[in-house]
Amino acid sequence: MTISGIDVAVIIIYLLGITGYGIWVGFRRHASTDQYFLANKSLGWFTVGAAVFTSNISTLHLVGLAAGGAKEGMVIGNFEWMACFTLMLLALVFAPFYINSKVSTLPEFMERRYCPSARTFLAIIGLLGALLIHIGISLFAAAKVFYSFLGVPMPVTIIVLSVFTVTYTALGGLKAVVMTENIQVFLLLGGATMVTVLGIMALPGVGVHNLADLKAAVQPGQLSMLQPIINTKGHLNEFSWLAVLLGYPILGIWYWCADQTHVQRVLGAKSLRAGQNGALFAGFLKIIPVFLMVFPGVIGYILWQKGAFKLLNVGTTTNPDYNTMLPQLINHLVPIGFKGLLAACMAAALMSCMAAALNSCATLISMDIVKRIRPATPDQRVVIIGRVTTGVIMVLAMLWSTQGDQFGTIFEAINKIPMTFAPAVTTVFILGVMWKRGTKQAAMTTLYIGSIIGCIYFLLDLPGIGKMILNGRAAEGFSGLVTDPVQGLGIPFMLVGPILMAGCMVIYIVTSLFTPAMDPQAISKLCWDHPLAFLKGRITGASDPRMVALYLFVVVGVLYYLLA
Repeated sequence: MTISGIDVAVIIIYLLGITGYGIWVGFRRHASTDQYFLANKSLGWFTVGAAVFTSNISTLHLVGLAAGGAKEGMVIGNFEWMACFTLMLLALVFAPFYINSKVSTLPEFMERRYCPSARTFLAIIGLLGALLIHIGISLFAAAKVFYSFLGVPMPVTIIVLSVFTVTYTALGGLKAVVMTENIQVFLLLGGATMVTVLGIMALPGVGVHNLADLKAAVQPGQLSMLQPIINTKGHLNEFSWLAVLLGYPILGIWYWCADQTHVQRVLGAKSLRAGQNGALFAGFLKIIPVFLMVFPGVIGYILWQKGAFKLLNVGTTTNPDYNTMLPQLINHLVPIGFKGLLAACMAAALMSCMAAALNSCATLISMDIVKRIRPATPDQRVVIIGRVTTGVIMVLAMLWSTQGDQFGTIFEAINKIPMTFAPAVTTVFILGVMWKRGTKQAAMTTLYIGSIIGCIYFLLDLPGIGKMILNGRAAEGFSGLVTDPVQGLGIPFMLVGPILMAGCMVIYIVTSLFTPAMDPQAISKLCWDHPLAFLKGRITGASDPRMVALYLFVVVGVLYYLLA
Protein backbone atom coordinates (compact mmCIF):
# COMPACT_ATOMS: atom_id res chain seq x y z
CA MET A 1 0.00 0.00 0.00
CA THR A 2 1.50 3.32 -1.05
CA ILE A 3 0.67 6.59 0.65
CA SER A 4 -0.87 9.38 -1.43
CA GLY A 5 0.40 12.97 -1.57
CA ILE A 6 -2.87 14.22 -0.05
CA ASP A 7 -2.50 11.88 2.93
CA VAL A 8 1.10 13.00 3.45
CA ALA A 9 0.07 16.67 3.36
CA VAL A 10 -2.68 16.15 5.95
CA ILE A 11 -0.31 14.31 8.29
CA ILE A 12 2.44 16.93 7.97
CA ILE A 13 0.03 19.81 8.56
CA TYR A 14 -1.31 18.11 11.67
CA LEU A 15 2.13 17.31 13.12
CA LEU A 16 3.47 20.81 12.56
CA GLY A 17 0.27 22.45 13.77
CA ILE A 18 -0.12 20.51 17.01
CA THR A 19 3.58 20.84 17.86
CA GLY A 20 3.56 24.58 17.23
CA TYR A 21 0.39 25.05 19.25
CA GLY A 22 1.78 23.04 22.17
CA ILE A 23 4.95 25.13 22.29
CA TRP A 24 2.97 28.38 21.95
CA VAL A 25 0.59 27.70 24.86
CA GLY A 26 3.08 26.01 27.18
CA PHE A 27 6.61 27.31 26.70
CA ARG A 28 7.92 29.72 29.33
CA ARG A 29 11.62 30.53 29.31
CA HIS A 30 11.77 30.89 33.08
CA ALA A 31 8.98 28.50 34.09
CA SER A 32 8.62 27.53 37.74
CA THR A 33 8.14 23.89 38.74
CA ASP A 34 4.43 24.53 39.41
CA GLN A 35 4.03 26.08 35.96
CA TYR A 36 5.95 23.36 34.14
CA PHE A 37 4.80 20.24 35.99
CA LEU A 38 1.29 21.23 37.20
CA ALA A 39 0.20 23.98 34.75
CA ASN A 40 0.22 26.39 37.72
CA LYS A 41 -2.81 24.51 39.13
CA SER A 42 -5.10 26.36 36.70
CA LEU A 43 -7.04 23.57 34.95
CA GLY A 44 -10.86 23.52 34.86
CA TRP A 45 -13.01 20.40 35.00
CA PHE A 46 -13.44 20.10 31.21
CA THR A 47 -9.72 20.35 30.56
CA VAL A 48 -8.94 17.89 33.36
CA GLY A 49 -11.50 15.37 32.09
CA ALA A 50 -10.48 15.63 28.43
CA ALA A 51 -6.81 15.32 29.39
CA VAL A 52 -7.42 12.28 31.62
CA PHE A 53 -9.39 10.61 28.80
CA THR A 54 -6.89 11.30 26.01
CA SER A 55 -3.89 10.40 28.17
CA ASN A 56 -5.46 6.95 28.33
CA ILE A 57 -6.86 6.48 24.81
CA SER A 58 -3.88 6.13 22.52
CA THR A 59 -3.31 4.29 19.26
CA LEU A 60 -2.78 1.10 21.23
CA HIS A 61 -6.34 1.44 22.51
CA LEU A 62 -7.70 2.09 19.03
CA VAL A 63 -5.84 -0.95 17.74
CA GLY A 64 -6.21 -3.06 20.88
CA LEU A 65 -9.92 -2.49 21.41
CA ALA A 66 -10.68 -3.21 17.76
CA ALA A 67 -8.55 -6.37 17.94
CA GLY A 68 -10.29 -7.39 21.16
CA GLY A 69 -13.71 -6.72 19.65
CA ALA A 70 -12.89 -8.94 16.68
CA LYS A 71 -11.35 -11.74 18.73
CA GLU A 72 -13.41 -11.71 21.94
CA GLY A 73 -16.37 -9.42 21.24
CA MET A 74 -18.07 -6.59 23.11
CA VAL A 75 -16.90 -8.12 26.40
CA ILE A 76 -13.64 -6.21 25.89
CA GLY A 77 -15.67 -3.06 26.46
CA ASN A 78 -15.72 -3.91 30.16
CA PHE A 79 -12.24 -2.43 30.36
CA GLU A 80 -13.79 0.91 29.35
CA TRP A 81 -16.99 0.85 31.38
CA MET A 82 -15.37 -0.56 34.52
CA ALA A 83 -13.01 2.42 34.36
CA CYS A 84 -16.04 4.61 35.13
CA PHE A 85 -16.25 3.04 38.59
CA THR A 86 -12.55 3.46 39.37
CA LEU A 87 -12.73 7.08 38.19
CA MET A 88 -15.51 7.52 40.75
CA LEU A 89 -13.07 6.25 43.36
CA LEU A 90 -10.43 8.69 42.14
CA ALA A 91 -12.88 11.59 42.39
CA LEU A 92 -14.48 10.75 45.72
CA VAL A 93 -11.96 8.67 47.68
CA PHE A 94 -8.46 9.70 46.57
CA ALA A 95 -8.61 13.20 45.03
CA PRO A 96 -9.54 14.98 48.30
CA PHE A 97 -6.30 13.79 49.90
CA TYR A 98 -4.17 14.38 46.80
CA ILE A 99 -5.37 17.92 46.20
CA ASN A 100 -5.84 19.13 49.79
CA SER A 101 -2.37 17.91 50.79
CA LYS A 102 -0.98 19.98 47.84
CA VAL A 103 1.38 17.24 46.65
CA SER A 104 3.02 17.45 43.23
CA THR A 105 3.30 13.70 42.72
CA LEU A 106 1.70 10.52 44.03
CA PRO A 107 5.04 9.23 45.37
CA GLU A 108 5.14 12.39 47.49
CA PHE A 109 1.75 11.42 48.91
CA MET A 110 3.12 7.94 49.66
CA GLU A 111 5.99 9.47 51.62
CA ARG A 112 3.56 11.48 53.75
CA ARG A 113 1.34 8.45 54.37
CA TYR A 114 4.13 5.92 54.89
CA CYS A 115 7.83 6.73 54.49
CA PRO A 116 10.51 7.95 52.02
CA SER A 117 11.17 4.38 50.82
CA ALA A 118 7.56 4.08 49.69
CA ARG A 119 8.00 7.29 47.69
CA THR A 120 11.08 5.93 45.93
CA PHE A 121 9.40 2.62 45.16
CA LEU A 122 6.29 4.18 43.65
CA ALA A 123 8.39 6.64 41.62
CA ILE A 124 10.23 3.68 40.05
CA ILE A 125 6.94 1.88 39.36
CA GLY A 126 5.55 5.05 37.78
CA LEU A 127 8.58 5.39 35.53
CA LEU A 128 8.46 1.74 34.46
CA GLY A 129 4.71 1.91 33.80
CA ALA A 130 5.08 5.01 31.63
CA LEU A 131 8.12 3.64 29.79
CA LEU A 132 6.87 0.10 29.15
CA ILE A 133 3.13 0.66 28.67
CA HIS A 134 2.07 4.24 28.00
CA ILE A 135 4.91 5.03 25.60
CA GLY A 136 6.66 1.85 24.46
CA ILE A 137 3.69 -0.34 23.57
CA SER A 138 1.82 2.72 22.24
CA LEU A 139 4.65 3.37 19.79
CA PHE A 140 4.57 -0.26 18.66
CA ALA A 141 0.81 -0.06 18.08
CA ALA A 142 1.10 3.15 16.06
CA ALA A 143 3.97 1.82 13.97
CA LYS A 144 2.02 -1.33 13.16
CA VAL A 145 -1.04 0.65 12.11
CA PHE A 146 0.82 3.14 9.95
CA TYR A 147 2.72 0.34 8.23
CA SER A 148 -0.45 -1.68 7.58
CA PHE A 149 -2.63 0.99 6.02
CA LEU A 150 -0.20 3.66 4.80
CA GLY A 151 2.88 1.58 4.04
CA VAL A 152 5.08 3.71 6.29
CA PRO A 153 8.03 1.66 7.65
CA MET A 154 7.70 1.03 11.39
CA PRO A 155 11.04 2.72 12.33
CA VAL A 156 9.99 5.87 10.46
CA THR A 157 6.71 6.13 12.39
CA ILE A 158 8.48 5.57 15.70
CA ILE A 159 11.12 8.23 15.03
CA VAL A 160 8.87 10.91 13.49
CA LEU A 161 6.07 10.77 16.07
CA SER A 162 8.60 10.57 18.91
CA VAL A 163 10.48 13.66 17.75
CA PHE A 164 7.36 15.81 17.39
CA THR A 165 5.87 14.65 20.70
CA VAL A 166 9.02 15.05 22.75
CA THR A 167 9.56 18.54 21.31
CA TYR A 168 6.38 20.18 22.54
CA THR A 169 6.24 18.08 25.72
CA ALA A 170 9.78 18.99 26.78
CA LEU A 171 9.39 22.67 25.94
CA GLY A 172 5.81 23.27 27.06
CA GLY A 173 5.32 21.04 30.11
CA LEU A 174 1.91 20.01 31.43
CA LYS A 175 0.14 23.10 30.02
CA ALA A 176 1.21 22.16 26.48
CA VAL A 177 0.19 18.55 27.06
CA VAL A 178 -3.32 19.21 28.36
CA MET A 179 -4.13 22.01 25.89
CA THR A 180 -3.13 19.87 22.90
CA GLU A 181 -5.18 17.04 24.41
CA ASN A 182 -8.26 19.30 24.32
CA ILE A 183 -7.88 19.39 20.53
CA GLN A 184 -6.86 15.77 20.16
CA VAL A 185 -9.93 14.43 21.98
CA PHE A 186 -12.15 15.81 19.20
CA LEU A 187 -9.88 14.46 16.46
CA LEU A 188 -9.76 11.07 18.14
CA LEU A 189 -13.51 10.71 18.60
CA GLY A 190 -14.17 12.13 15.13
CA GLY A 191 -11.91 9.57 13.48
CA ALA A 192 -13.41 6.70 15.48
CA THR A 193 -16.91 7.86 14.52
CA MET A 194 -15.95 7.92 10.83
CA VAL A 195 -14.70 4.31 10.89
CA THR A 196 -17.77 3.12 12.81
CA VAL A 197 -20.26 4.81 10.47
CA LEU A 198 -18.47 3.58 7.32
CA GLY A 199 -18.35 0.08 8.81
CA ILE A 200 -22.10 0.04 9.50
CA MET A 201 -22.78 1.33 5.98
CA ALA A 202 -20.66 -1.53 4.55
CA LEU A 203 -22.62 -4.30 6.31
CA PRO A 204 -25.52 -4.48 3.81
CA GLY A 205 -22.95 -5.20 1.12
CA VAL A 206 -22.15 -8.53 2.80
CA GLY A 207 -25.76 -9.45 3.52
CA VAL A 208 -26.20 -7.94 6.99
CA HIS A 209 -29.33 -5.79 6.77
CA ASN A 210 -30.75 -5.83 10.30
CA LEU A 211 -30.07 -6.78 13.92
CA ALA A 212 -31.08 -10.40 13.35
CA ASP A 213 -28.56 -10.69 10.49
CA LEU A 214 -25.92 -9.06 12.71
CA LYS A 215 -26.47 -11.57 15.53
CA ALA A 216 -26.34 -14.45 13.07
CA ALA A 217 -23.04 -13.24 11.57
CA VAL A 218 -21.04 -13.00 14.81
CA GLN A 219 -19.64 -15.62 17.15
CA PRO A 220 -21.86 -16.79 20.04
CA GLY A 221 -21.78 -14.14 22.77
CA GLN A 222 -19.76 -11.68 20.70
CA LEU A 223 -22.36 -8.94 21.21
CA SER A 224 -22.70 -9.48 24.96
CA MET A 225 -20.82 -7.51 27.61
CA LEU A 226 -21.08 -10.33 30.18
CA GLN A 227 -19.64 -13.80 29.58
CA PRO A 228 -20.07 -17.03 31.60
CA ILE A 229 -17.33 -18.27 33.92
CA ILE A 230 -16.73 -21.47 31.90
CA ASN A 231 -16.44 -21.34 28.10
CA THR A 232 -17.72 -23.87 25.57
CA LYS A 233 -14.45 -25.85 25.80
CA GLY A 234 -14.84 -26.34 29.54
CA HIS A 235 -12.03 -23.93 30.43
CA LEU A 236 -12.12 -20.78 32.54
CA ASN A 237 -13.37 -17.92 30.38
CA GLU A 238 -10.66 -15.28 30.06
CA PHE A 239 -13.09 -12.37 30.32
CA SER A 240 -15.97 -13.85 32.30
CA TRP A 241 -18.14 -11.58 34.44
CA LEU A 242 -16.32 -12.93 37.49
CA ALA A 243 -12.88 -12.23 36.02
CA VAL A 244 -13.90 -8.69 35.10
CA LEU A 245 -15.61 -8.03 38.44
CA LEU A 246 -12.64 -9.25 40.51
CA GLY A 247 -9.75 -8.52 38.19
CA TYR A 248 -10.45 -5.11 36.72
CA PRO A 249 -10.52 -3.09 39.99
CA ILE A 250 -6.99 -4.27 40.76
CA LEU A 251 -5.70 -2.91 37.46
CA GLY A 252 -8.11 0.03 37.48
CA ILE A 253 -7.27 1.43 40.91
CA TRP A 254 -3.56 1.38 40.08
CA TYR A 255 -4.14 2.77 36.58
CA TRP A 256 -6.61 5.53 37.41
CA CYS A 257 -5.99 6.31 41.08
CA ALA A 258 -2.31 5.57 41.71
CA ASP A 259 -0.52 6.21 38.40
CA GLN A 260 1.11 9.62 37.96
CA THR A 261 0.41 9.76 34.22
CA HIS A 262 -3.35 10.12 34.69
CA VAL A 263 -3.64 11.62 38.15
CA GLN A 264 -1.24 14.45 37.30
CA ARG A 265 -4.06 16.12 35.37
CA VAL A 266 -6.21 16.08 38.51
CA LEU A 267 -3.31 17.48 40.55
CA GLY A 268 -3.20 20.41 38.13
CA ALA A 269 -6.87 21.33 38.76
CA LYS A 270 -7.64 24.84 40.00
CA SER A 271 -9.80 23.49 42.84
CA LEU A 272 -10.83 20.24 44.50
CA ARG A 273 -14.25 20.32 42.82
CA ALA A 274 -12.68 20.95 39.40
CA GLY A 275 -10.40 17.96 39.90
CA GLN A 276 -13.20 15.70 41.11
CA ASN A 277 -15.68 16.63 38.39
CA GLY A 278 -12.91 16.46 35.80
CA ALA A 279 -12.23 12.84 36.77
CA LEU A 280 -15.97 12.09 36.58
CA PHE A 281 -16.25 13.81 33.18
CA ALA A 282 -13.50 11.45 32.00
CA GLY A 283 -15.74 8.63 33.29
CA PHE A 284 -18.57 9.78 31.03
CA LEU A 285 -16.15 9.93 28.09
CA LYS A 286 -15.06 6.33 28.82
CA ILE A 287 -18.56 5.17 27.88
CA ILE A 288 -17.94 6.12 24.25
CA PRO A 289 -15.09 3.73 23.22
CA VAL A 290 -17.33 0.67 23.55
CA PHE A 291 -19.41 1.95 20.64
CA LEU A 292 -16.69 3.67 18.60
CA MET A 293 -13.66 1.43 19.18
CA VAL A 294 -14.80 -2.06 20.29
CA PHE A 295 -17.88 -2.33 18.06
CA PRO A 296 -15.88 -1.53 14.87
CA GLY A 297 -13.80 -4.60 15.72
CA VAL A 298 -16.98 -6.68 15.69
CA ILE A 299 -17.97 -5.11 12.36
CA GLY A 300 -14.49 -5.88 11.03
CA TYR A 301 -14.87 -9.51 12.12
CA ILE A 302 -18.10 -9.81 10.11
CA LEU A 303 -16.62 -8.19 6.99
CA TRP A 304 -13.52 -10.39 7.26
CA GLN A 305 -15.56 -13.59 7.68
CA LYS A 306 -17.74 -12.57 4.73
CA GLY A 307 -14.65 -12.19 2.53
CA ALA A 308 -14.68 -8.40 2.19
CA PHE A 309 -10.95 -8.27 3.04
CA LYS A 310 -8.18 -10.56 4.27
CA LEU A 311 -6.59 -10.51 7.70
CA LEU A 312 -2.87 -11.12 8.04
CA ASN A 313 -1.52 -14.07 10.06
CA VAL A 314 0.82 -13.93 13.03
CA GLY A 315 4.32 -14.57 11.64
CA THR A 316 4.47 -17.92 9.89
CA THR A 317 1.52 -19.40 11.80
CA THR A 318 -2.07 -19.82 10.61
CA ASN A 319 -3.40 -17.74 13.51
CA PRO A 320 -5.04 -14.47 12.39
CA ASP A 321 -3.25 -11.32 13.59
CA TYR A 322 -6.12 -9.42 15.17
CA ASN A 323 -3.79 -6.47 15.79
CA THR A 324 -4.11 -5.74 12.06
CA MET A 325 -7.93 -5.65 12.16
CA LEU A 326 -8.22 -1.86 12.45
CA PRO A 327 -5.72 -0.98 9.69
CA GLN A 328 -7.23 -3.61 7.37
CA LEU A 329 -10.70 -2.25 8.12
CA ILE A 330 -9.53 1.28 7.33
CA ASN A 331 -7.93 0.10 4.11
CA HIS A 332 -11.22 -1.46 3.09
CA LEU A 333 -13.52 1.39 4.12
CA VAL A 334 -11.67 4.70 3.87
CA PRO A 335 -10.89 6.37 0.52
CA ILE A 336 -7.55 8.03 -0.29
CA GLY A 337 -7.34 11.51 1.20
CA PHE A 338 -9.37 10.57 4.25
CA LYS A 339 -6.67 8.08 5.24
CA GLY A 340 -4.44 11.02 6.02
CA LEU A 341 -7.16 12.40 8.28
CA LEU A 342 -7.48 9.00 10.00
CA ALA A 343 -3.70 8.90 10.36
CA ALA A 344 -3.80 12.34 11.99
CA CYS A 345 -6.50 11.11 14.39
CA MET A 346 -4.41 8.10 15.36
CA ALA A 347 -1.31 10.24 15.65
CA ALA A 348 -3.32 12.50 17.94
CA ALA A 349 -4.23 9.51 20.10
CA LEU A 350 -0.65 8.32 20.31
CA MET A 351 0.89 11.74 20.91
CA SER A 352 -1.54 12.64 23.69
CA CYS A 353 -0.81 9.41 25.53
CA MET A 354 2.96 9.66 25.05
CA ALA A 355 3.02 13.34 26.01
CA ALA A 356 1.13 12.58 29.21
CA ALA A 357 3.52 9.77 30.11
CA LEU A 358 6.64 11.78 29.24
CA ASN A 359 5.50 14.71 31.36
CA SER A 360 4.75 12.43 34.30
CA CYS A 361 8.21 10.82 33.98
CA ALA A 362 9.86 14.24 33.99
CA THR A 363 7.83 15.16 37.06
CA LEU A 364 8.70 11.97 38.92
CA ILE A 365 12.43 12.25 38.26
CA SER A 366 12.60 15.98 38.94
CA MET A 367 10.38 16.16 42.01
CA ASP A 368 10.79 12.72 43.60
CA ILE A 369 14.47 12.14 42.92
CA VAL A 370 16.31 15.39 42.17
CA LYS A 371 14.45 17.61 44.65
CA ARG A 372 14.67 14.95 47.34
CA ILE A 373 18.40 14.43 46.95
CA ARG A 374 19.13 18.16 46.49
CA PRO A 375 16.23 20.17 47.95
CA ALA A 376 18.01 23.48 47.28
CA THR A 377 18.11 22.94 43.49
CA PRO A 378 16.69 26.12 41.83
CA ASP A 379 13.37 25.82 39.98
CA GLN A 380 14.92 26.65 36.60
CA ARG A 381 17.47 23.85 36.94
CA VAL A 382 14.77 21.37 37.97
CA VAL A 383 12.77 22.31 34.88
CA ILE A 384 15.86 21.83 32.68
CA ILE A 385 16.41 18.40 34.21
CA GLY A 386 12.77 17.61 33.48
CA ARG A 387 13.22 18.58 29.83
CA VAL A 388 16.36 16.47 29.43
CA THR A 389 14.67 13.55 31.18
CA THR A 390 11.83 13.71 28.68
CA GLY A 391 14.27 13.06 25.83
CA VAL A 392 16.07 10.22 27.59
CA ILE A 393 12.82 8.41 28.47
CA MET A 394 11.67 8.79 24.88
CA VAL A 395 14.81 7.09 23.53
CA LEU A 396 14.42 4.17 25.96
CA ALA A 397 10.76 3.79 25.04
CA MET A 398 11.64 3.71 21.34
CA LEU A 399 13.98 0.79 22.00
CA TRP A 400 11.38 -1.11 24.07
CA SER A 401 8.69 -0.54 21.43
CA THR A 402 10.38 -3.13 19.22
CA GLN A 403 9.30 -5.88 21.66
CA GLY A 404 5.54 -5.47 21.17
CA ASP A 405 5.19 -8.78 19.30
CA GLN A 406 5.94 -10.72 22.50
CA PHE A 407 2.22 -10.69 23.38
CA GLY A 408 -0.86 -12.24 21.79
CA THR A 409 -2.56 -8.90 21.18
CA ILE A 410 -1.65 -5.33 22.05
CA PHE A 411 -4.61 -5.30 24.41
CA GLU A 412 -3.15 -8.23 26.35
CA ALA A 413 0.20 -6.46 26.58
CA ILE A 414 -1.15 -3.30 28.20
CA ASN A 415 -3.00 -5.34 30.80
CA LYS A 416 -0.58 -8.19 31.48
CA ILE A 417 2.47 -6.00 32.12
CA PRO A 418 0.98 -4.00 35.02
CA MET A 419 -0.43 -7.13 36.65
CA THR A 420 3.11 -7.66 37.96
CA PHE A 421 2.91 -4.71 40.36
CA ALA A 422 -0.72 -3.50 40.32
CA PRO A 423 -1.95 -5.87 43.09
CA ALA A 424 0.72 -4.63 45.51
CA VAL A 425 0.30 -0.94 44.64
CA THR A 426 -3.50 -1.14 44.76
CA THR A 427 -3.37 -2.82 48.18
CA VAL A 428 -1.06 -0.17 49.62
CA PHE A 429 -3.13 2.71 48.26
CA ILE A 430 -6.63 1.49 49.05
CA LEU A 431 -5.82 0.26 52.57
CA GLY A 432 -3.61 3.29 53.10
CA VAL A 433 -6.51 5.73 52.80
CA MET A 434 -9.19 3.45 54.26
CA TRP A 435 -7.37 2.00 57.30
CA LYS A 436 -5.41 4.17 59.69
CA ARG A 437 -3.77 1.14 61.32
CA GLY A 438 -1.75 0.44 58.16
CA THR A 439 1.98 0.91 58.83
CA LYS A 440 5.02 1.84 56.79
CA GLN A 441 6.54 -1.60 57.41
CA ALA A 442 3.38 -3.19 56.00
CA ALA A 443 3.52 -0.97 52.93
CA MET A 444 7.12 -1.78 52.09
CA THR A 445 6.77 -5.50 52.80
CA THR A 446 3.70 -5.65 50.54
CA LEU A 447 5.33 -3.68 47.74
CA TYR A 448 8.50 -5.77 47.73
CA ILE A 449 7.03 -9.27 48.13
CA GLY A 450 3.96 -8.57 46.00
CA SER A 451 6.03 -7.19 43.13
CA ILE A 452 8.55 -10.04 43.24
CA ILE A 453 5.76 -12.62 43.03
CA GLY A 454 4.13 -10.61 40.26
CA CYS A 455 7.36 -10.55 38.24
CA ILE A 456 7.77 -14.31 38.64
CA TYR A 457 4.22 -14.80 37.35
CA PHE A 458 4.82 -12.46 34.41
CA LEU A 459 8.04 -14.18 33.33
CA LEU A 460 6.60 -17.68 33.65
CA ASP A 461 3.59 -16.67 31.58
CA LEU A 462 5.62 -15.26 28.69
CA PRO A 463 5.06 -17.66 25.77
CA GLY A 464 8.76 -17.55 24.85
CA ILE A 465 9.91 -18.64 28.30
CA GLY A 466 7.17 -21.26 28.53
CA LYS A 467 8.26 -22.75 25.21
CA MET A 468 11.84 -22.96 26.48
CA ILE A 469 10.73 -24.78 29.62
CA LEU A 470 8.54 -27.15 27.60
CA ASN A 471 11.57 -27.79 25.38
CA GLY A 472 9.81 -27.64 22.04
CA ARG A 473 6.65 -29.46 23.17
CA ALA A 474 4.49 -26.32 23.13
CA ALA A 475 1.51 -26.46 20.80
CA GLU A 476 0.74 -23.75 18.24
CA GLY A 477 -1.02 -20.86 19.95
CA PHE A 478 0.54 -21.68 23.35
CA SER A 479 -0.19 -18.66 25.59
CA GLY A 480 1.96 -19.26 28.69
CA LEU A 481 2.50 -21.62 31.61
CA VAL A 482 -0.11 -19.88 33.73
CA THR A 483 -2.67 -18.79 31.14
CA ASP A 484 -2.72 -21.67 28.65
CA PRO A 485 -5.70 -23.95 29.40
CA VAL A 486 -4.07 -27.09 27.94
CA GLN A 487 -0.33 -26.96 28.70
CA GLY A 488 -0.51 -24.46 31.55
CA LEU A 489 -2.54 -23.89 34.70
CA GLY A 490 -5.44 -22.44 32.70
CA ILE A 491 -5.83 -19.36 34.93
CA PRO A 492 -6.65 -16.22 32.92
CA PHE A 493 -4.57 -13.17 33.84
CA MET A 494 -7.72 -11.39 35.00
CA LEU A 495 -8.13 -14.05 37.69
CA VAL A 496 -4.43 -14.10 38.57
CA GLY A 497 -4.84 -10.51 39.77
CA PRO A 498 -7.34 -11.30 42.57
CA ILE A 499 -5.16 -14.17 43.75
CA LEU A 500 -2.11 -11.89 43.97
CA MET A 501 -4.20 -9.14 45.56
CA ALA A 502 -5.52 -11.49 48.24
CA GLY A 503 -1.95 -12.44 49.13
CA CYS A 504 -0.91 -8.77 49.24
CA MET A 505 -3.79 -7.88 51.55
CA VAL A 506 -2.87 -10.69 53.94
CA ILE A 507 0.74 -9.50 53.99
CA TYR A 508 -0.32 -5.88 54.57
CA ILE A 509 -2.83 -6.59 57.36
CA VAL A 510 -0.69 -9.12 59.25
CA THR A 511 2.42 -6.94 59.05
CA SER A 512 0.45 -3.89 60.21
CA LEU A 513 -0.90 -5.72 63.24
CA PHE A 514 2.59 -6.93 64.20
CA THR A 515 4.33 -3.55 63.83
CA PRO A 516 3.90 -0.31 65.82
CA ALA A 517 0.98 1.90 64.78
CA MET A 518 1.90 5.16 63.07
CA ASP A 519 1.37 8.54 64.74
CA PRO A 520 -2.43 9.15 64.41
CA GLN A 521 -1.95 12.91 64.24
CA ALA A 522 0.59 12.62 61.42
CA ILE A 523 -1.74 10.61 59.18
CA SER A 524 -5.11 12.01 60.28
CA LYS A 525 -5.38 14.19 57.15
CA LEU A 526 -4.33 11.35 54.83
CA CYS A 527 -6.93 8.71 55.75
CA TRP A 528 -10.70 8.49 55.97
CA ASP A 529 -12.15 7.90 59.43
CA HIS A 530 -14.12 4.95 58.06
CA PRO A 531 -14.63 3.43 54.56
CA LEU A 532 -17.82 5.40 53.78
CA ALA A 533 -16.72 8.74 55.24
CA PHE A 534 -16.27 10.21 51.74
CA LEU A 535 -20.08 10.20 51.35
CA LYS A 536 -20.70 12.34 54.44
CA GLY A 537 -21.54 16.05 54.32
CA ARG A 538 -24.25 18.24 52.82
CA ILE A 539 -24.95 17.93 49.09
CA THR A 540 -24.23 21.36 47.60
CA GLY A 541 -26.20 21.06 44.37
CA ALA A 542 -26.45 19.13 41.11
CA SER A 543 -22.75 19.65 40.40
CA ASP A 544 -21.68 18.18 43.74
CA PRO A 545 -19.17 15.41 42.84
CA ARG A 546 -21.23 12.86 44.76
CA MET A 547 -24.27 13.69 42.63
CA VAL A 548 -22.25 13.64 39.41
CA ALA A 549 -20.87 10.24 40.43
CA LEU A 550 -24.45 9.04 41.00
CA TYR A 551 -25.45 10.16 37.49
CA LEU A 552 -22.48 8.26 36.04
CA PHE A 553 -23.28 5.16 38.10
CA VAL A 554 -26.89 5.11 36.87
CA VAL A 555 -25.95 5.63 33.19
CA VAL A 556 -23.39 2.82 33.23
CA GLY A 557 -25.76 0.54 35.18
CA VAL A 558 -28.52 1.02 32.57
CA LEU A 559 -26.07 0.35 29.72
CA TYR A 560 -24.93 -2.88 31.37
CA TYR A 561 -28.56 -3.94 31.75
CA LEU A 562 -29.23 -3.31 28.06
CA LEU A 563 -26.10 -5.10 26.77
CA ALA A 564 -25.82 -7.95 29.29
